[in-house]
Parts: sequence; structure tokens; C-alpha cells
Amino acid sequence: MKSQIIKYLNIQTLVLFSALWIYQHKGYAQQDPMYSQYMFNTLIINPAYAGSRDVLSATALHRRQWINVDGAPVTTTFSIDAPVKNEKIGLGLTLINDNIGVSSNTGIFANYAYRLRLKNSGTLAMGLSAGASQFRANLSAVKTSSNGSDFDPAFSENQVRILPNFGAGLYYTTDKIYIGLSLPHLLNNKLANDYANFSGNTSARQFRHLFLSLGGVVAINNNFKLKPSLLYKYVNAAPMQLDLNCNFWFYDILSIGASYRTNKTVVGLVEIQATPQFRIGYAYDINFSKTGPVNTGSHEIMMRYEFAFKKKKFLTPRYF
Repeated sequence: MKSQIIKYLNIQTLVLFSALWIYQHKGYAQQDPMYSQYMFNTLIINPAYAGSRDVLSATALHRRQWINVDGAPVTTTFSIDAPVKNEKIGLGLTLINDNIGVSSNTGIFANYAYRLRLKNSGTLAMGLSAGASQFRANLSAVKTSSNGSDFDPAFSENQVRILPNFGAGLYYTTDKIYIGLSLPHLLNNKLANDYANFSGNTSARQFRHLFLSLGGVVAINNNFKLKPSLLYKYVNAAPMQLDLNCNFWFYDILSIGASYRTNKTVVGLVEIQATPQFRIGYAYDINFSKTGPVNTGSHEIMMRYEFAFKKKKFLTPRYF
């Protein structure tokens, strides 16, 4: 049956179906959204990051993957966090909307972090998140033939699920380094009714993702700094993924960098500290894998604004 459908599907429908199949199949892809500017969007993947910038901070990120391909992933996130109780506690809120093919996932999560000041001037934070998302798959919108005459029961029923979830993380930071370990969601929620899809797999559900992040900043001189970082991502039965990144900071105003992702993706990044409170970043991805699903570029833009009510908060630039 699969070969018959592929024979009659047009390119647009094939991309939509493939994206949905990848999203639901536990063995072939990561379900959580991809971010190239993960070093600027940490609260989305680690609740222990809440309050770590010591000011009220708001970050928005928008990503369009595989430009000019219908049904390609589009992700928008917004997060806001701040320290309270003499900076011993961090509170945050994250919102996410992720669309791929005919499926979408929209969620809101509250974040809490308890922060311990250590003797070596570092801070260890333990974080929790709680919230829910709505998963929706408009399967009835998928055309299973060129003229719409064929009926396929696998695509006759739209799937809508409210998915409560919890997350946990650890985050250690000093003025020069950071290390984070997190599980953004702990529950393996069911995404759809039990029906046999084309792969024969009836287990359409979420799977836990483990994130390990670390990085630092090295001052070459007063005007030039090097900021390396990496992000390790793991989900059961999916290929391990590692992002290696290095940014070069000039005069604490302009950052230019590049990343390499182990799926043979190269990323170029630019970041500008436009004012002491406003920062904007841009990333462009290109995949060089011959076996990859699509080989077109991806765009990602990030904006951050920090509400500092005390001037001393900006005497030392924050790099993470």
C-alpha cells in the first residue's frame, strides 16, 4: 500500500506525510524542536537556567527549516525569566509552537530553579518545569491519491491530544564556564490512537530527550574573546547528535561564529549586542548529507531584551 500511495502523491503531500511519519516514529528522529542558537535559548531545554542572568530577561526565537519546502518545520518560542528572593530562586515561563507537515504542537510551561551560591563563586541550580501542550495532527488534510478518490482509514481521523508533562535539569555556571544537564519532558505521552501506520509501528508517542550542554568564554585580550560551546542530544533508539560551536566576540558588541552538527550540517551565526539591554542573533543552516531529507537552508532569528532596574547589573557583560 505504501508504494501505491507514493506513486500517486504529489511532492507537497509527500513532504507533509514524510514529516509526520518521522515525527511519530520513535526510531528515526528526535521529536523535540531543533535550535541552532541553543546557547541563547537555554531555558527552553533546561528549567534550571531560570534566573541565571540575574535580571528579568525575555527571549524570542523563530526558526524556519528547509526554506521553500511546503510542510517543513516552523518553530517559534518565547521565554521570560527572573531571579527572586535575593537571587536564590529563579522563575520562568516558556511558550512554544512547533509545526511540521500537518502536525502541530503548542505548549506552555512554568519553570522553577533553586540556586545555590558555591564557595568558588559559582552557582549550582536545580530546576523543575511543569505544563502542558496540545498536539494536533490534521490527517484528513493529507491526500492519498492525485485525485482524492482513494480512502485510507489511517488518514480518516484527526488526532488531538492535551499532553501534560514535567521536566528537570541541573545548571552550573561561573563567570567563565557553564554546564547543564536536562530532561525537558519526563512523561512519554501517547500522541495518537492505536492504528497501524505504514511502518507497522503502533506506538506513536513522545520520548524522553536528554540534553547535555557546556561552554565557556576565554579572553584573548580586552577587545577579543572566544566563546566555545557544545550541545549533546540523546533520545532512545535515535542517532546521537552533537553540536559543536565557536563564537568570536569583538568589543563585546559583535559576535561571529560557526557550528557543526553531526548530521553533516554547518551553521553560520551572527549576534549583535545593539544596546546594553537588547541583543539580536541570526543563524543559517545548510545540510551537506547526500542522504538527508532535504538539502535546502534553514533560517533562525533570536531577540533578547533584559529589563535591568539597577545600572550595576550591566557592568559585566553576560555571555551565557
